[in-house]
Amino acid sequence: MDRIEECISFQLGKAYQQITRRAREALAMHGITPVQYATLCVLWERDGLSCADLCARLILDSATMTGIVDRLETAGCVERRRGPDGDRRLSRVYLTASGNTLREPLQAAMDAMNREIDAHLGQAAGAVRRALTAIGASSREAT
Repeated sequence: MDRIEECISFQLGKAYQQITRRAREALAMHGITPVQYATLCVLWERDGLSCADLCARLILDSATMTGIVDRLETAGCVERRRGPDGDRRLSRVYLTASGNTLREPLQAAMDAMNREIDAHLGQAAGAVRRALTAIGASSREAT
């Protein structure tokens, strides 16, 4: 490698920056960040998960997930409900009416962003997505 621009780490990092910037812009009018959006997506699939379940699905540590859920709770998108015996450690995260209402506009914003990126990639879009999925899967196996 003669130049940093030839390094895959550098290339993926720059791509990550651009896509994350675009996702932030797409979600900003709704007051949601990309990681909050990902959390809501998981809850739209299956409401009432524990923070540990959310951590496992999104591959985040518990401190990060606690902060995300705290901010979504403050925004009125989710609520925590304690476990049957009142133990906060066993609490589950549930969507509120407001959190459910955001589903359509947030999905539309992210669908539009994905179409924009796919159009930019052209015929390579499918191959790029498969390659990124493979890279992501291999990094989970290595840990």
